[in-house]
Amino acid sequence: MKTLIVYGSRYGATTGTSEEIAKTLREEGFTVQVVNAKEEKVDDISEYELIIVGSGMKIDRWTKEPENFLKKFRKKLAKKKVAIFVSSGVQAIYEYEGNTEAMGRAWRKYLKEKAEKYSLNPIAMAIFGGVLNFSKMGWMARKTVGQLWRKFEEAGFEKKNENYDTRDWDAIQNWAKELARKVRA
Repeated sequence: MKTLIVYGSRYGATTGTSEEIAKTLREEGFTVQVVNAKEEKVDDISEYELIIVGSGMKIDRWTKEPENFLKKFRKKLAKKKVAIFVSSGVQAIYEYEGNTEAMGRAWRKYLKEKAEKYSLNPIAMAIFGGVLNFSKMGWMARKTVGQLWRKFEEAGFEKKNENYDTRDWDAIQNWAKELARKVRA
């Protein structure tokens, strides 16, 4: 199964997540190409049977490059097997707190509305944890997200080199394995 993963990342979480998805799919026998949409353009998707699009989140917004990819290939993606995911560090806090309202809002806004906007019918969608890198954030983002640092520590996330990494590698691998199963069905 020839697969393309196209992503945009702000602080590196979506890069690592995309690479982990690719690794897992390769272990499942898939041929996978991973493209950082900020560094590389995709001109043709006709050879791919499965296309996965991922984005980092910042202030409830996708990165512009994967969004532009969805816009550019909207009609062709409607005829492909598609999966979408986002990386969101704040999502881990919602899960830790059991804030199902915020989790549902994020699911609708980040995934469901994005799929509807581009007339996609994804076979899989996910919100994974992200990386909050305070040293790379602008002052407004630091002020907003910085108020959450105690919650990250309460939830068991350690701060390393100005970062909180909230990714759950088992969840990412399990999602990719389930995606492989769905594609083969």
